[in-house]
Amino acid sequence: MTDLLELLLSASVLTVGLAITSALVGMLMAISLALLESTPVVWVRRLTRAYILVMRGLPELLVVLLVYFGASHILFMLTGQFIEISPFLCGVMALSNIFAVYVSQVLRGALLAIPKGQWEAGLALGMGRCSIFFHLLLPQVWRHALPALGNQWLVLLKDTALVSLIGVNDLMKQSQMIAASTWEPFTWFSCAALIYLVVTLISQYGLNRAYWYVTRYERGGQ
Repeated sequence: MTDLLELLLSASVLTVGLAITSALVGMLMAISLALLESTPVVWVRRLTRAYILVMRGLPELLVVLLVYFGASHILFMLTGQFIEISPFLCGVMALSNIFAVYVSQVLRGALLAIPKGQWEAGLALGMGRCSIFFHLLLPQVWRHALPALGNQWLVLLKDTALVSLIGVNDLMKQSQMIAASTWEPFTWFSCAALIYLVVTLISQYGLNRAYWYVTRYERGGQ
């Protein structure tokens, strides 16, 4: 019993690591997509919106499978040799893309919520476009975007269960293996559900603290 619980906890660590890695990569991609979608270059803006539309229109499970099997197929076409890609890496690629397309819309909405006068003030001070975005606008974006970003993080955390289908030994995969070997599916799936719930509660506490931090000046710094 103890050994099985250790396996489940080890898989939980991998699940959290997968979610954090995907969130970090996805956040960088989301910022890039938000910028590309707001660019004055028409063809870049249209291509970005088409990509976002396609990704949002596909089921998350299908994206995971397409990335896993498609990556190996593309490498075979390029090199003529079969190259096996780590399921963990494929999982990160798939989940980060899914996370990025939704978060990019959150960031874009938060950017639109900032008054245009902020941008004009930056130009009046002689700041460059990149400097205005990263030093003036982006710090204000989090105040508007953080609640929605928290929801996307929780969705991503649960979406990690999808990568069990491509061989990643995450919490869901490990609980399935233990349930099959012990013939006690309800017990072990309940344990997995409890672990997901604990991670979710910890995440919610962290998100609440983060929101308190980014809005502290609105309360007079209290």
